[in-house]
Amino acid sequence: MRIAIFATCMGDTMFPNAPRATALLLTRLGHEVVFPPAQTCCGQMHVNTGYQPDALPLVENYADTFGDTSIDAVVAPSGSCVGSVRHQHEIVASRYGSAGLCGRVDTVKAKTYELSELLVDVLGVTDVGAYYPHRVTYHPTCHSLRMLGVGDKPLQLLRAVREIDLVELPEADSCCGFGGTFAIKNAETSTAMLADKIRNIGDTGAEFCCASDSSCLMHIGGGMSRLRMGARTVHLAEILASVESDVEVSA
Repeated sequence: MRIAIFATCMGDTMFPNAPRATALLLTRLGHEVVFPPAQTCCGQMHVNTGYQPDALPLVENYADTFGDTSIDAVVAPSGSCVGSVRHQHEIVASRYGSAGLCGRVDTVKAKTYELSELLVDVLGVTDVGAYYPHRVTYHPTCHSLRMLGVGDKPLQLLRAVREIDLVELPEADSCCGFGGTFAIKNAETSTAMLADKIRNIGDTGAEFCCASDSSCLMHIGGGMSRLRMGARTVHLAEILASVESDVEVSA
């Protein structure tokens, strides 16, 4: 397949290892990976904060950039951004765009996937040949769990990783408290939710907390760093892209 990477704002500016790992993984699996340079933000931030009209140019750009018929699928290492493309773009296009844009949005959203969805549902693979000899716990992010309904697809992929010690996270489906601007507007509530999440991560004894959204990992990682827990965060794509030779080189 010819698969386009949608890096997302967080991936582009703060966590480039996630889209890079996604590209490495898909290339290793034998697919042609492309990176359309015209891509920008998905517009989720604008929609979520009440600026829907301002998201229209971003929706148009996404439809134009990834609507290329030579692209079989679009993948993003972010459940929240894929959720925006799947659910919010149609709303913005129908309210502020044209009928033509609505049609383009329908076409491109149908081939846009979160990483675990693409691997399990489209490519039909759960064992990607990864190797990760660490104790890991998995946090299912709200958008991937509730908006996309990815279910246990990320866990299916993690369970197939060689040498991983995957431990269940207590109260895993509870929000970490980030929620974009929610963490700023409701800082005390956000901090309390984060404290619960970090306590549960600590109880697992995990070296790494894994998730599919860099924004949640930023929030959780910041909290763990301030407490000097020793545990770190890692994106699902980074684990799945890891192979035994990487460990040998780093050693």
